[in-house]
Parts: sequence; structure tokens; C-alpha cells
Amino acid sequence: MLPSPTEAPKIPRILALDVLRGFALGGILMVNILGMAYLFKADSPSASGFVNLFFQGKFYVLFSFLFGYSFTMQMRSADRDGASRTGRMVRRCVALIVLGALHLVFLWLGDILLVYGIAGLALLVLSRLSPKAALIVGGVILTAISALTVFAGGDGSENGPMFTPAEKATLLADYRGDFLSAAEARLEVFGALGFGSPVATALAVLPLFLFGLAAGKVRLLEDPAKYTRLLPRAQWIGLGIGGSLTLALNISQWTDTAPENVAVGISILASPLLAMGYAATVLRIAHHLKWFAAAGKIAATNYIAQSVITAILFTGAGFALADRLPAWIALAIAATIFLAQLAFSAWWTRNHRYGPIEWLLRKATYAFSPSHPPHSPQNPKNSHAPQTPTPPPPTNPL
Repeated sequence: MLPSPTEAPKIPRILALDVLRGFALGGILMVNILGMAYLFKADSPSASGFVNLFFQGKFYVLFSFLFGYSFTMQMRSADRDGASRTGRMVRRCVALIVLGALHLVFLWLGDILLVYGIAGLALLVLSRLSPKAALIVGGVILTAISALTVFAGGDGSENGPMFTPAEKATLLADYRGDFLSAAEARLEVFGALGFGSPVATALAVLPLFLFGLAAGKVRLLEDPAKYTRLLPRAQWIGLGIGGSLTLALNISQWTDTAPENVAVGISILASPLLAMGYAATVLRIAHHLKWFAAAGKIAATNYIAQSVITAILFTGAGFALADRLPAWIALAIAATIFLAQLAFSAWWTRNHRYGPIEWLLRKATYAFSPSHPPHSPQNPKNSHAPQTPTPPPPTNPL
């Protein structure tokens, strides 16, 4: 059973985090939908170009940054409860790895939870870095990945053998087949990409985790006075420099005037800038975007639900529409799914504190009921003595 919505909260929600997470959730679906609707590649340059320009590589940046920020809140929670930071975070990362592996095989080849679990373990090792050091290390890693991509002569997207047309036809038929045959097709494609690809992707998201760790350590988003004055500059840099670079890179790819590895390598640095511009814009008007917050509160549940819905639509588990719809229709479907999730999330969060996936992750993290952590100052084990509650920190007034 899900926890009662009347249980006392442990840490007040931060509206800025929830709004950003909900906003990122919609952008991620716009990217993923083309991979869900087409096992290999969408047949519409215009739709693919639209996604590459406005969505690709931007929204996973926001999600990854927010993961790093939330990591610091998990550590604070462990300290407050007198629990082991390492124990809690290892359990959470292992739970993400298990959930992500199941998600990858049975629902969505582009799963990110497995990657987050792997990168989260690396973040735990680096969690004692100061905010300044975390920014420096993250910047060095990101710059190194960009440089390696540019000078290695490839974008890293093809790590295994290419499929022949006959093999592609067979895999597509399996993908449109029953639930298990679709899973087998995903595994075969995943194997061709290389089973080390989640580790490589984890290295790519680690610097974004570190940026979030730095922001979380100074509690940047918990006090609007700390960040509102920074937002106009972040918008100008993000939308101006990041947006201009992204547009130039996309034009170069449309016109074949730049090698793909060069464009991809530069975009590794440009996309986080544009994502920063998006985030700054959203934060400046967050009080008008509270309808994103409910989706952000149950982001993991919504993320898995997106895969369930699209698996029903595109594989043989449902309507088997893979490679049978125009790409722009697939994008319209993504927008419709997300709008429905916004409405569902608003209804769900009025009655439940956690989504089903969030509840499972909390169970794994705490290894007991998340509402009664043992050995905590507020809930000492085997003690019935009255306790003086610790007043919660002020909520974010944004």
C-alpha cells in the first residue's frame, strides 16, 4: 500500500526543483518518442531537425543536474536521521541500476535510470568535494569528453556492427511482435551498441551530476534570493551563446558543412549552456508554471509510465505502430501524453505523497518504511519516550 498522504513530511518540497523536473520530463519525452516510434531512425529530417535543435541533449542535462542537487538533499536527510550516507546512497543507486536494467530490456532501449545508478556511485565517491572543486572537476570532465569526441573522428554513437537491411527487417518484425520478442529485439540492438555503453554514458552525465552537487551544497535553489539575481545573466549566456551555437551546429549538419564528430563534440558544451538558458527562463516565471510541479514530484513514475504507454502504442504488446506513423504525428503523441501526465500528476499528488516508483525507490533507499527511519533522532529504535520534534527548514517561497 502507498503511504498515507497525511503522514508528516520529512523535508519541505522545493517548488523550483519540482517545476524544473516536470519541465524536463516533457522535453525528455519529445526526444525519446522518435526512438520509441522508430526502432532505428525516423524518416523525417524536418522532425528530427526540430528535436535536435530544441530538445536533443538539453533536457537530460536538466534532469542530471537535478539528480546531483537531490543527491545533496539525500545526504542531508541521512545526517538528520543519524544514518549512513554511504549505505543509503549505495542502496538507492543499486535500486536504480536494477530498475533501469529491467526498464531497458522490457520497455525502453534508451533507459537513463541504469546510467544514473552507475554515475551515482561515482558521485558518491566524489561527494566530499567542495562546491568549487565539484565545478572544476565537472568542467574538466565535460571539456575532455568534448575534445575527445572532436578529435577521435566519431560521435561515439556507433560502437557495434551495423545491421543489414534484412537484419533490420527481422528486428523490426520482432519489435512489433509480442512482449518477449520486443524485449529480445531491444537486447540485440543494445548488444550491437556495446554493453559498455551505459558506463560511457554515465561518464558523460557525471559532470552534470557534479554541477548539481555544487549547487545543492550551497542550497542555491532553496533560497530565491540566492539565484533570482543570477537569472537574467544565465538567460543571456544560455539562450544567447548556447542557443546561437546550437543553431549554427544544426545548420552545419543540415548543410553537411561540418564533420559530425566536430558538431557533436561542440554540442556537448553548447547543450548545457542552452539548458541553463531554459532553466533560467523557467525559474523566472516559475510562479506561473506550478502545474509542472506535480509532474516533477512523481517524475520517476511519469518517466516509466511514458515507456509503458509508448510500448503499448508501438510494440506488439499493443498496437504495433512502430515505423508506421509519420514522425510529426509521433511528436504530437508525445505532447498529448505529457499533457495527460500533467493532469494525472495533479490528481495523484492531491491524494498521495509519492508516486509508485518513488515509493519503491524510497523503500530500497531506507530498506524499511520510509516514514519511520530507525536510529533517527526523531524515531530512536525501541524508544517510546516523547520526542521534541526538530522544526523543519523554511519552505521555498517561490
